[in-house]
Amino acid sequence: MKSVGICTLGCKVNTYESEYVINELKKAGFEIKDFNEICDVYIINTCTVTNNSDSKSRKMIRQAINRNPNACVVAMGCFIATNKDYNEQGLDIILANKDKSKIVNLILDYLRNKEQIIDLYDKRLDEFEDMYINEFPGRTRAFVKIQDGCDNFCSYCIIPFARGKCRSKDEDKVIKEITDLVNNGYKEVVLTGIHTGSYGVDLDTSFSDLLNKLVEIKGLERLRISSIECTELNDEVLNLLKKSKVIVDHLHIPIQAGSNEILKAMNRKYDLDYFKNKIKEIRSIRPEISISTDVIVGFPGETEELFQTTIATCREIEFSKLHVFPFSERKGTRAAALDNKIDNKEKKDRARRLIEVSEELEIKYMEKFIGREVEVLVEEHKEGSSIGHTGNFLHVKFEGESPINEFTNVKITSVDYPYCIGEMVK
Repeated sequence: MKSVGICTLGCKVNTYESEYVINELKKAGFEIKDFNEICDVYIINTCTVTNNSDSKSRKMIRQAINRNPNACVVAMGCFIATNKDYNEQGLDIILANKDKSKIVNLILDYLRNKEQIIDLYDKRLDEFEDMYINEFPGRTRAFVKIQDGCDNFCSYCIIPFARGKCRSKDEDKVIKEITDLVNNGYKEVVLTGIHTGSYGVDLDTSFSDLLNKLVEIKGLERLRISSIECTELNDEVLNLLKKSKVIVDHLHIPIQAGSNEILKAMNRKYDLDYFKNKIKEIRSIRPEISISTDVIVGFPGETEELFQTTIATCREIEFSKLHVFPFSERKGTRAAALDNKIDNKEKKDRARRLIEVSEELEIKYMEKFIGREVEVLVEEHKEGSSIGHTGNFLHVKFEGESPINEFTNVKITSVDYPYCIGEMVK
């Protein structure tokens, strides 16, 4: 039996695709081992969203080659898609983002012929590549990839070049996959994609139409959207938020910058007034909803004054968490040609300061729930305690080992960041 170690870098879409690959390899008789062990085959599912992502992708590939020079080493994903000339000595299969579903046959072909396989393509002509998963071993939260690609072309982002145009999974296939996951015991499903809210632009449907059907799936307790743009939270989606409790009390809505000057330079599709009004509209429906966001700091032209405006904006909106990223210049994007670049030391300092603001905002949101009863989906046990998340993504820890993948009512008694501390309600 051949053994395989898989390293997954980057986003939840990569997580989903790697899980699919693992399932297919198991079916074909491969043994799945830890990536850091000696294996017959190594797969690195790469990321290219930042320069650090590129560096880590190259590092993981070299580690695999050096760990077992006789192994079949596979590099696939976004780093490969945007670096088509990359060809490390000892790399046996080079695969972009198409044909990940054919990985088993590609590996078997290599093991049989011992000839390097390079599978690159024009990604903007692709249709959605179907994958199906009915279990996520070791996880209480299941992911379903419903969409791929992006047509937004934000000035800083390389991903449209790596993933291609927007394309969507067939609606009936999405419904079947989630139904099967629910029937296999999963109570929470996360919808994921590169630009999730654009689902349906290439089909005769829409994201809101899909959501309306998914919330009716019998046994589905929680439906979470991995990320959605504020411009995609239209009246139909907001109406569903109003009437269905299956969609959790948490939305991740990227803002990316807190000033109109930088938003315009980023080629974002909204201004601050639009964004703030959309948040107010959401909170008029769900007053205590958790809203997290992404923020890029150190974008070209971002003065200290504009950075302070971003801090003020984040405090005013009262996000529940900020995912902070120093600007990473990507060759081939419009932002790479902009003047007034910020040096790396300043970018790191701004990231540090904004992460401090994030912790402040997180604690403020968590403290709202002290003294209140919440429903926790238990995910793990640690040192005699149970740990899990609420629908609004509070990370809760309480004494006692409540059953994993079951809901437990917990009264929040205090905050010990990053946890809400609670007591099980008998």
